[in-house]
Amino acid sequence: MLFNKLSIPLMLLTGSLFYPPVFAQEVPTPQQALQNFGIGAEQITQLEHGKIVGYEVSETSQEELAIGMAMILPVALPKIIDYIKRGNLTATESDLIASAPLANNADINSFKKFAFNDKQLDEAKAFLKAEPGDKFNLSKPEIDSLKSLQASLEDADDKTLLKAANQKYREILLQRLQAYRKNGLSGIAPYSRENGKTADPAMELRTDATNSKAWAHYFPELQQAWLNYPTPLPLNSTEQFLWLNRMVEDRPTAILNHRVMVASETGGIFISRQFYVGHSYNSSHVVAGGLPYKDGALVFYSTRSSTDQVAGMGSSLKHSIGREQIKKEMIKRLQRLNKDMKRKASAVGPG
Repeated sequence: MLFNKLSIPLMLLTGSLFYPPVFAQEVPTPQQALQNFGIGAEQITQLEHGKIVGYEVSETSQEELAIGMAMILPVALPKIIDYIKRGNLTATESDLIASAPLANNADINSFKKFAFNDKQLDEAKAFLKAEPGDKFNLSKPEIDSLKSLQASLEDADDKTLLKAANQKYREILLQRLQAYRKNGLSGIAPYSRENGKTADPAMELRTDATNSKAWAHYFPELQQAWLNYPTPLPLNSTEQFLWLNRMVEDRPTAILNHRVMVASETGGIFISRQFYVGHSYNSSHVVAGGLPYKDGALVFYSTRSSTDQVAGMGSSLKHSIGREQIKKEMIKRLQRLNKDMKRKASAVGPG
């Protein structure tokens, strides 16, 4: 199942902690943050004893899976900042095939390392023959363009088919990147489904951003810019675009990601949206942050992912299973992060 393969990279957890401050209002205290997330006294005690605790994140549709997690790292926030500045945080993602940042002047060559390989020839052929449905997330014009390409590949050998599939997918990724950068959420083309239906990642991501009220209270300008991108972001915020190729449900999938990071030594926030996903789920929205907490740092993050697979008959059971699988994967990654931070802190010693 896809649930434990949703993209929740470790960088989301602390990637927000080393950028200049740009707070529209006061940064919440740890106590305020814990209260906002509904984390009570019993859970706070668990956090202070090194446990990872979950908090509720409201789901906004039948297609959405949402969950929040928090933990306390036994490392002071400035040390985490320094740790990241030195480039020590290396997220070992077993499902990550390749990724690369996308500059403002990104062109087709920016995606040259995205490719189906020889062992994924069947996937490449299926992509070239894509039809409306949930096997691939493609718009009707994208599917129509593949049909036109197919006509020219009728007698092509496997090597030619693989090359054509890779080139076409890169073109689609570039077009989607350019449309999003020009028009924001309004530029995201819907995915074509069977019987004339569509899935609308733009609507999903807009709803996610609107309903992320805990962080929006403290960063209202950032939330409005996030909703209305490409409206300019607040001063001193830092954004990044990148593409990723991940194994999801044992299949390679292309992902286009937009991240914005804002922080200082008093705390920070990281927001991220996957505005294109090749298959299995429609979109993903992540909010993460960190605050000083006693001698360590309180780290929290939530993820919202929309997928057609949990809608319809048996939706309640599917949601329960999906959340539990996501939770297990998040805990594993938090534990790895915690272990690595402790080891690094021990290596550099006090001070």
